[in-house]
Amino acid sequence: MSIKKSHRIIETKPYFIWNILESFLPPEWFLSLYPTYLASGIKITKVSKDYRYIRVEMDLNFYNRNYVGSHFGGSLFAMTDPFYMLMFLKNLGKEYIVWDKKACIEFIKATTEDVYAEFNLSDDIIQSIKEELTNKKSCEKTFTIEIKTKSNNDMIAKVEKTLYFRKIKK
Repeated sequence: MSIKKSHRIIETKPYFIWNILESFLPPEWFLSLYPTYLASGIKITKVSKDYRYIRVEMDLNFYNRNYVGSHFGGSLFAMTDPFYMLMFLKNLGKEYIVWDKKACIEFIKATTEDVYAEFNLSDDIIQSIKEELTNKKSCEKTFTIEIKTKSNNDMIAKVEKTLYFRKIKK
């Protein structure tokens, strides 16, 4: 028995409910309403108008503690997903496909303090992706996100996210 793999590329279009929410709520609100974030106590506290900067925070609560009382690793990891994909979709435009392809988290130290993560996009990285896709069918880029304590900026975890980029043929 053979299994056929699909080679169809799925375009990255927003789920219709996001379009509705995005039309009348500030991005910090409608993104924070995502059930995974609500259940974990993850709050999107800042989204720049151009989607080049996002700040995400998580306070330690009874529902996001692990067995030993520190932050649950899955919630820390969820803090970093899917913000770079969203930022690139907003900045590259509808003629590009962007997908999270791979992620890895390194836990550096446990904490019971409130934490945050920040995401930044520069003109240079956006331009380099556009330029690379003029010569290639697709490309991948890896970004590092540091999760830090709010009180003294101690890094407690590091996440590497690899994104896949492709220009849609017209």
